[in-house]
Amino acid sequence: MSNKISETLTFECETGNYHTFCPISCVAWLYQKIEDSFFLVVGTKTCGYFLQNALGVMIFAEPRYAMAELEEGDISAQLNDYEELKRLCLQIKKDRNPSVIIWIGTCTTEIIKMDLEGMAPKLEAEIGIPIVVARANGLDYAFTQGEDTVLAAMAHRCPERNFLIEKKVIIQDSNIQNLFSFLPLGKKKKTIKSVESKKHPPLVLFGSLPSTVASQLSSESKRQSIQVSGWLPAQRYTDLPSLGDQVYVCGVNPFLSRTATTLMRRRKCKLIGAPFPIGPDGTRAWIEKICSVFSIKTKGLEKREEQIWKNLKDYLDLVRGKSVFFMGDNLLEISLARFLIRCGMIVYEIGIPYLDKRYQAAELLLSQKTCKSMCISMPRIVEKPDNYNQIQRMRELQPDLAITGMAHANPLEARGINTKWSVEFTFAQIHGFTNARDVLELVTRPLRRNNNLENLGWNNLIKQEKK
Repeated sequence: MSNKISETLTFECETGNYHTFCPISCVAWLYQKIEDSFFLVVGTKTCGYFLQNALGVMIFAEPRYAMAELEEGDISAQLNDYEELKRLCLQIKKDRNPSVIIWIGTCTTEIIKMDLEGMAPKLEAEIGIPIVVARANGLDYAFTQGEDTVLAAMAHRCPERNFLIEKKVIIQDSNIQNLFSFLPLGKKKKTIKSVESKKHPPLVLFGSLPSTVASQLSSESKRQSIQVSGWLPAQRYTDLPSLGDQVYVCGVNPFLSRTATTLMRRRKCKLIGAPFPIGPDGTRAWIEKICSVFSIKTKGLEKREEQIWKNLKDYLDLVRGKSVFFMGDNLLEISLARFLIRCGMIVYEIGIPYLDKRYQAAELLLSQKTCKSMCISMPRIVEKPDNYNQIQRMRELQPDLAITGMAHANPLEARGINTKWSVEFTFAQIHGFTNARDVLELVTRPLRRNNNLENLGWNNLIKQEKK
């Protein structure tokens, strides 16, 4: 080959604005995931309008979230913050009686230095309901980091795993088995004991996924003799997993670096640095990494991946050779780009609002391997991209598709560039083997729409009107 293929990672950093959603939007999926929770967003009217529009749930629907609206008296310190929050929390307890109330701090609470962390323990003792404080404000890089902040706060509330008690129970069980070894059941007991001795250390997965997707990943792990001890967040606050220095943790989303740090530093857990289970290739690499840490040999994983790729053939034929440009919005960009490269697409640029190279190290390595196996250059990764510069680059490159935030979708469509909202990938089910189809369904929708318009002769009609 005359053209030399670049196998090295190219990182660039621009000084563009973070054109992204506000992180308090994490309430949209977290209040549905944690079924016995109540989210109280402490902010201004602007925050309330944003939630009302972004979540699309009217107040009369009685969702499990509410606004503690700050007024001029709060901001100028004329009102007592504690008494106001106490009144609201007592009302929430009376109406909904949740297992936990999660206070979401906003930009305003940061600016006026509202001591939410100081008030929460006192109020918690007074009303008898746990209060978790998470500052998921607009000072973050991306809206998905709101979930990261909430999970990091919840990690402190997970119970401590007591391995000494567990060891005592195992020793007592083995002593009882030895006492009754002369019985016919003794042989069966020994086989059970040998199986138990091979049991791997506890594994906790962190990241908010719909219950069906979490069950799929747990069952895929179980096929490889990996038992998932728990999820953070759990479906109920009362079922939070136990953590400790012998517990292994592994993330399912690329935007959870703060949670990973908290689990390692504060709860002394061991982090498994794996690629993320997005696409068949990512899911296989994710499972393989966990298995390698526990010295477990995988069974039939390669065939499982091959079967999924066969099932995706109709979509692969449509995307192969097409080009895509990631403007950067939700921190899922590198994982999605890696999967689309494996599908045969050309990725011109991966824009990303923030990149934690340590937490995403395994994902970056898999992206490099994918590019090498597909015999293409590694696309450049632009952190904090300047949208004006990006649009200039897109004019030159003319990609078939741009994955972008909602703010830029219509202007790009008007300039003849097909777009897909990146926020849709946040709310869609994209993890695991079986959901790879859903990713390609989203990616190909604009391409299929254009094909349908061409078949109807609509594009020719538009050209004639322009003439």
